[in-house]
Amino acid sequence: MTTPARILRPVNPFTLEPAGEYPIQDFPALKASLAAARRAAQAWRKVEVGQRAEWLRTGLQYFEANRGAIAEDITLQMGKPIRQSENELKGFFERAEYLLDAAEDVLAPEILPPKPGFLRRIEHVPLGVVLIIAPWNYPLLTAVNGVAAALLAGNAVILKHSSLTPAVGEHFARAFGKMGPYEDLLQSVLADHGDLGKLISECDIDHVIFTGSVEGGRTVQQSASQRFIDCNLELGGKDGAYVAADADVAKAAADLVDGAMYNAGQSCCGIERVYVHQSLHGEFLGRCEDLAAGYVLGNPQEHRTTMGPLASAKAAQGMLRQVEAAKARGAKVVSGGQIKMIGKGTFFEPTLIAGADNTMDVVREENFGPILPIISVRDDAEAVRLINDSPYGLTSAIYTSDLDRADRFAAEADTGTVFMNRCDYLDPALPWTGVRDSGRGTTLSKYGFYSLTRRKAIHFRVG
Repeated sequence: MTTPARILRPVNPFTLEPAGEYPIQDFPALKASLAAARRAAQAWRKVEVGQRAEWLRTGLQYFEANRGAIAEDITLQMGKPIRQSENELKGFFERAEYLLDAAEDVLAPEILPPKPGFLRRIEHVPLGVVLIIAPWNYPLLTAVNGVAAALLAGNAVILKHSSLTPAVGEHFARAFGKMGPYEDLLQSVLADHGDLGKLISECDIDHVIFTGSVEGGRTVQQSASQRFIDCNLELGGKDGAYVAADADVAKAAADLVDGAMYNAGQSCCGIERVYVHQSLHGEFLGRCEDLAAGYVLGNPQEHRTTMGPLASAKAAQGMLRQVEAAKARGAKVVSGGQIKMIGKGTFFEPTLIAGADNTMDVVREENFGPILPIISVRDDAEAVRLINDSPYGLTSAIYTSDLDRADRFAAEADTGTVFMNRCDYLDPALPWTGVRDSGRGTTLSKYGFYSLTRRKAIHFRVG
């Protein structure tokens, strides 16, 4: 007797209405997908890099033709305001196009200097089958980092998207699953954590890319440790910024409030704490208060909305606990700080906090919400010390008019990326990586390709 398929039924976080039905694969089905991916990888690896890029450009045409539907699916399944979902598509194309343009040069064999009687080169060989576990907060952007690079490098992909945003996984499969005569190159699957762990630890997955929580990253790394395979872990952060004494206060406030509040604060590299030189603290706080008051909370399908509901209603309680604990220890909520219900959606108000310090959870622990503690510091040294005083290390930012000051800050900041006069942005030409609990490994840039290939040394005696 056949066991009935389990069905995932995601819910629209604003209306709480169903947002589709999706079958959940059991372990035998996952193994069958892996076997199909293995066969696909064996053929795909023989295709020249330039031809792979051409096939992927054809796949991108699907995303171009379905921009509106894809943006709507993101908004319906995780609550992002539609204007931000549309903007995510712009970023998706920017990253994909960079990787497509770079692939042929980056993946070309490296010819070593001539040596009499020998021919030497280094080849970048595909790993085989790459498992990509993608999150819900930026369902296109986080997935394309790995998907495009893995396929261009000659691998097949099994994409397990978040249970909140399964529609996006299906869009990737429609675009890249079959390209020309090549089938099963990208397969979208849904599976429970136990079966996914078994797939990593017991089967012939060659590499794992995971974006998600620290706890999830530890689980993935533990599964991968059962075999001699590597994993790339992007685990979020508690990103800090410093507004130096010579900063453009208006520009800094506009950037950093947006960096904290965009996507309702549900961003791995969102700004979650700001240190402001004491001479600017009052002015900066006032400007931020005006900006926070301007957010429009409401139906994410309306273009006037600038902050949608939280993707998960239960997350709001953790945010509220952080705020209340900070208040109990003397911090002041300057604006927001409360859960708000609109329709059936759960929102958290844009929140500014003054008088907090690095011993408080609201400054120390990731909340993934629209909460910004603003802390006065005496000088540059105190700012960088407090930014480094964190279990995370994804990005940091400095606002200053002095390039030398920014260089000194960058030399001391222990984060994967250091920004000057901007924040919360990934340039696809730069490696995306973190330190400490923000994870390990690299996506984007040429180094993202290198993590999805292995080096083969060619050492021929020819004379």
